[in-house]
Amino acid sequence: MDNAIQLISDGDGLAVIGNPTDVERFLASEGLLSLSKDLLLRRLGSLLRAGAGVAQAGSEIAANSGRWLKLTEESAHLYKKYGLMESKTQGISHAMVGKPGSIKSWLQIEQGQDSLLTNPAILAGAAGIMAQLARQHEMNEIKSYLATIDKKVDDVLRAQKNAELGKVFGAGLDIEAAMIILDREGQVDDDTWSTVQARTHTITDTLGWALGRLDALAERVESTTKIGALAKMAKEAESEVQELLAVVARCFELQDALDVLRLQRLLDESPDKLDRRRLVLKDDRQKRRELISQKIEHLMARMDVAVGTANSNVLLHLPAHRAVVVSINHVGTVVDEFHRPLGIESGRHSLEATRWWDAARDPVQLKNAVAEAGRKAAAGAVVVGAVAVLVANRAALAGEERSEEE
Repeated sequence: MDNAIQLISDGDGLAVIGNPTDVERFLASEGLLSLSKDLLLRRLGSLLRAGAGVAQAGSEIAANSGRWLKLTEESAHLYKKYGLMESKTQGISHAMVGKPGSIKSWLQIEQGQDSLLTNPAILAGAAGIMAQLARQHEMNEIKSYLATIDKKVDDVLRAQKNAELGKVFGAGLDIEAAMIILDREGQVDDDTWSTVQARTHTITDTLGWALGRLDALAERVESTTKIGALAKMAKEAESEVQELLAVVARCFELQDALDVLRLQRLLDESPDKLDRRRLVLKDDRQKRRELISQKIEHLMARMDVAVGTANSNVLLHLPAHRAVVVSINHVGTVVDEFHRPLGIESGRHSLEATRWWDAARDPVQLKNAVAEAGRKAAAGAVVVGAVAVLVANRAALAGEERSEEE
């Protein structure tokens, strides 16, 4: 029927396929046109030429166009509004909508025989392109993130003593060149694919190195108990965590690009394997995200313990305690900035330093201070001197703390 368009979702994005005018009118009516991008149906070229049955089923697609949307709060409502249903292609939901008769609003309608939804090969091909666009969307988000931080990730990699890490810089150049070829030619030739395929281990090795460094940092934080040393380590962690997460983000970006290239190669050469590989790559990506999240959560848990240690020893270490809290809050901000382009939820809240005046009224704080003063006395210091310092500090800071309360 006229004005019929097709909706497809893979859980990450939503594709709208049909007559270009109808597609634009539909998205405009939903207020989503400005958020959409070309679905790049031309990448289905090889699939549409694969056989008479597929070519006939895809003739409508070749004559039409499509737009793609990242599934967000703004676009996800279409899923329920038009009743997308599971298809025979795993992980793919679909629906057909149109404007029957004189009805102005878009309604779900029965799919026609010439719909791509009736052909598994075409539907799998469209899902493969949607997966590519989802990866490219994430790549753009990561590029924006890397552009906002002070340290350039390639500079960080080249500065490392391990010469192997510098290979990531060259791998990035090769992979980006392959993406340009795909964008301009719609396919990836054998020579280009051979070049980037040889770079895959470089990316995974570097990702493993960065995650290992995060683990090592967590262990150093956990083994440090003296407040002064904690303050120094927390300060150093601010820049170290940002640099390591920049490397992780760059690796994730290049992994996304490799996935885009892999999917295109299958579209061109082995479309019958495309759908299985799409699902495998999606699972692999999710496992990488979970692994990264676990490493970061482990590090932040160790840092939270460090804050707890600092918070329980305020009376004799007020400046160091405040420095620990400030530095770890900064690390938390760095982590949130890293999570954003990857779509990882973060429920972390800023920590607050304990005021000296409140600590002075806390029996636990007083007990810890006296115990530390006793240890110093055993080492040759005078307990009375330590207590005198407590009294002097209290007198000097009482005015400041009371003014904060007012």
